[in-house]
Amino acid sequence: MSEISVDQQVLDFIKKEGKDYRVSTDCSGPVLLSTEMKPPKSSDIKIPVGKNTLYISRVQARYIDRVTMDMLYAPGRGVDCFIYDE
Repeated sequence: MSEISVDQQVLDFIKKEGKDYRVSTDCSGPVLLSTEMKPPKSSDIKIPVGKNTLYISRVQARYIDRVTMDMLYAPGRGVDCFIYDE
């Protein structure tokens, strides 16, 4: 597993929102959403972001090398099927 970079826009967004986020699995690939929607797992990779944490699922960590704003979950955009267990 290589190091995963996080775009500055994502870091700024998480700090502004003031809550933890997680990169999880959606039907079409990685999705970035609040841990209120998809709680973190003990196996997640943890990246500190100010007072918050960005969690990256072990499943997605094998396939991504960068976290970008286009991963942000947006209701109504595409298929809403991010509920898969990892």
